This record gives sequence, C-alpha cells and structure tokens, in this order.
Amino acid sequence: MHLKTLCALIAAASALTACNKSETQAEVQHDVAKAQAEGQRDVADARADAKEENADADKNVADATADHDADDVAEQARDANETAAKGNSKIVVAQAEAAHKVAVEKCESLTGAPQKECKDDADETLDQAKEAAKANR
Repeated sequence: MHLKTLCALIAAASALTACNKSETQAEVQHDVAKAQAEGQRDVADARADAKEENADADKNVADATADHDADDVAEQARDANETAAKGNSKIVVAQAEAAHKVAVEKCESLTGAPQKECKDDADETLDQAKEAAKANR
C-alpha cells in the first residue's frame, strides 16, 4: 500500500517538473513561428468579421436614410457606432491574444521559476489588454 502511494507521489512530482522543463531553441523558434502565424490568422479573421458587421450596420443606416425616417436613422447610427466599437474591441483582443501566444511560447526557453514568472507576466499583460479593450468600448 505504501509502495503504491510512493509511486503515485513520484509520478506526480515527475509530471510537475516536466511542466517547467525548457525546450530547445529550435523548438521554441518553431513554436513561436507557429503561434505568430496563428495569431495573424486570428487577427485577420477578427478584422474581416468587423468589416462585414460594419458594412451591414452602414447598410442599415443607408436604408433608414432612404426611408426618410429620422428616428430610425438615429437608432441605426447608434447601432452602427456600437458595432464599430465592438469590432475594434474584438480586433484589439485578437491582437493581444496573438501576442500572448507568442510570449508564452518564448517563455518555454526558460526553466523553473523564471518560466512561471514569464508566463504569469504574459497572462497579466493579456488581462490588462482585455480590460483596456473593454473599457474603450
């Protein structure tokens, strides 16, 4: 019984130390390049979505204007402004998440406490960027 417990503790300790193991420089460079490519795609997708949503909102404003309904024009204009703000926020968050992925991959070249600190800093930077995007919206 004690042997099973001891084996379980050793396995758990091994698993935990493997989490802070540094990767080779080549592995880090590969992972960073992959994260950069994924981040660029995510940002491009966010921009495309925002552009499409803005076009739809602008069309609604144009339709309301064509109908000569001042109240509807004002409402659609407010909605268009809100849509633009949301789109900008999504882009900023996508950029922050892309930068976060790259930063975390760069942390993989470190070991132990410095690696954890690096990842914690990356997480904090991401959280701050998300809060700033939310506040600006």
